[in-house]
Amino acid sequence: MAFKIEETTISDIHAAYQSGELTSAELVSRYLARIEAYDRNGPAFNSVITVNPSAEEDAAACDAAFAKDGMTGPLHGIPVVVKDQAETAGIMTTFGSIAAKGYVPEKDATVVRLLREAGAIILAKTVLPDFATSWFGYCSMNGATKNPYDLDRDPGGSSGGTGCAIAANLAAIGIGEDTGGSIRLPSSFDNLVGLKVTPGLISRNGMSPLVVFQDSPGPMCRTVTDTAKLLQAIVGFDAEDAYTATAVIAGETNYLDCLDSQALQGKTLGIVREAFGDSSDPECAVVNEVMEKAIQALISAGAKTVDVEIPDLMHYIVYSSLYIHHSRHDIDKFLASRPTLAPNSIGEMYENKQYHPLLDLFEDIAQGPEDPYSDPEYYQRYVTREKFQQVVVNVMAKAGADALVFPTTQVQSPTREELDAGRWKTLEFPTNTLIGAQTWMPAISVPAGFTAGGVPVGMEILGLPYREGDLLALAYAFEQATGHRRAPKSAPEI
Repeated sequence: MAFKIEETTISDIHAAYQSGELTSAELVSRYLARIEAYDRNGPAFNSVITVNPSAEEDAAACDAAFAKDGMTGPLHGIPVVVKDQAETAGIMTTFGSIAAKGYVPEKDATVVRLLREAGAIILAKTVLPDFATSWFGYCSMNGATKNPYDLDRDPGGSSGGTGCAIAANLAAIGIGEDTGGSIRLPSSFDNLVGLKVTPGLISRNGMSPLVVFQDSPGPMCRTVTDTAKLLQAIVGFDAEDAYTATAVIAGETNYLDCLDSQALQGKTLGIVREAFGDSSDPECAVVNEVMEKAIQALISAGAKTVDVEIPDLMHYIVYSSLYIHHSRHDIDKFLASRPTLAPNSIGEMYENKQYHPLLDLFEDIAQGPEDPYSDPEYYQRYVTREKFQQVVVNVMAKAGADALVFPTTQVQSPTREELDAGRWKTLEFPTNTLIGAQTWMPAISVPAGFTAGGVPVGMEILGLPYREGDLLALAYAFEQATGHRRAPKSAPEI
């Protein structure tokens, strides 16, 4: 019987390699066939921008190394898709922008280098909105990406290409990047586990920025165990990224050792009720219904829950937002550091209309200040982030809460028709992911269940800085107690 590729895990793949049931070359060939059948044709998900032209050659090299010396690393022969925000040597990297078409970096982003060193195979580069400037799946390079659970809905952004590809089993594991929620929001919409780390735990070197002190690459996987394994391979200090001082402060953790199916026993979880949408809105009501069942599951697994309130939550979210103030500066600095990259600035792309026309945040950023520090409010807004974190941590401490819990977004995945009609502007979309992003606190989105219409809903768990291991433990216990992950019917086994 052929190895079952649908919903396979790192452990499954490694066991099949060791038993002789499967080779890396066979696995890569089968994933490439799925990309052709489901991403390019069939439902045409449109999640992949570029397939690695050397993927099959890399797989053959993995097999040769395995035959000689066994496993080459913890991710030996594991096909991974990488958000096209990360530079990949020898593979076109576009940052989702038609203006960067044809750019082939000479050097890997640090996270890509670490993946290769761990034995992984870079299978493909995935779709993102131009320079990661949206919650939604619009990209000037590729157009719109579909949600594999409902082809008329959006997969989320900005890591929606990775989200769709992993959900549809087009690769084993994936890399996204989260500035305001760009890992967690698509993970919620695509029924995945998505982790945003404390900024700097994973190097951003070689990745286009959005807000440099918020940017956080990270795992997008089908299971918490695979999330922990992928995280383990990519964390650490990098001399090329000063923000990885975070990794030094955090110290070394074996994230697999943190996984405990009984981790919810005796834990107190703060339920942030003002982060739930208004149940009189049908789009919120279906999410709230799933979340109430998820909360009951947490209690059944041994957790105590207590309702908490974050004082002035919307004020902190709005006033600590620095996309329009900071992103133009950060993107322009990145472009200027790469003379072989065609666009010189976000302003140039805006003037030449080299961006997807539905990216309102891209337009806002392009018209923002070139020098963020020239705004007299800038430092007040930046300092507000420190206060925001202090307020949230105090809420946790006063409630005796080990973590906070709320829906990843207040509404279910929007339809393409709604988004095409302009129902949501990016910064007005009711996502709760900004709480973790703008407090610099780690957060994980886990599958919480499905609406009656079959649309996935994610539950976010927010923890203390540097405590990613605690989040993984809680997420794992919830996953083991509920088992909400399931494959979409739009991409069956072939």
